[in-house]
Formats: sequence, structure tokens, C-alpha cells
Amino acid sequence: MELLNVLAAAFGAFALGSVWYMVLAEPWMQDAKVPRGPDGKPQGGMSPGIFAASFLLQLVVAGMMRHVFALSGIDSAGAGIVAGIGIGLFFIAPWITLNNLYGMRPLRLSLIDGGYATLACAVMGLILTLF
Repeated sequence: MELLNVLAAAFGAFALGSVWYMVLAEPWMQDAKVPRGPDGKPQGGMSPGIFAASFLLQLVVAGMMRHVFALSGIDSAGAGIVAGIGIGLFFIAPWITLNNLYGMRPLRLSLIDGGYATLACAVMGLILTLF
């Protein structure tokens, strides 16, 4: 059952990401300096491997969050959301910002990516505690 829980949490975060980055595609591509073709889309397109790797990495995060939740006794939806927000906002988003600072990327890129990390971890935390 725990495997299904982790899969569902990763899927929830992945689905949120598809919406998040569709809405914020233009500013994200500008700030990430993604090379684009004449049609304005990323050069070479997005390979399915990128999406598969993204999902696998979200499985890793969801699996570790499940482990941390179990060790910490986090078992209610409210606690799962708060813990997920904490992980995203205070672990992942600062690290993204740190990398972007050294890469001399705009703050907006950190806000886009860190905002997604925070909301995705909140979704994972909620789903992990619903089962």
C-alpha cells in the first residue's frame, strides 16, 4: 500500500507541475535562458525521457517524504500539508535559489521553480497522509 501512496503523491506533484509550467512557460523560458526555435518553442523539443526522469525524481522525493513522515509521526492531512510546505519552502526552494544565484539567473526563476517545489511538496504531503 505504501508504494501506491508514494506513486500517487509523485503523480499529484507531476500533474501540478504540468499545469504550473504551462501557465508560467514564457517567463520560465526567458529566465532559464532556454534556447528556442523560430516557433518560440524550446529548440529540439522536449523528449519523453525528460518527463520520465522528472517523474522518477519525484518518486524519490515522495518516497523520502513518506519515510520522514513515518519517522516523525506525521499522519494527518493538515500536518502533511504543513510538513510538505516546510520541506519545499525551507529545504528545496533555498537550494534552487542558491544554484540560481551562482548561475546569475533572475530572482523570478527562483520564485517560479521554488514556488512549484513548495506547492508540489504540499500536494505530496497531503496525498501521503490521505492513505
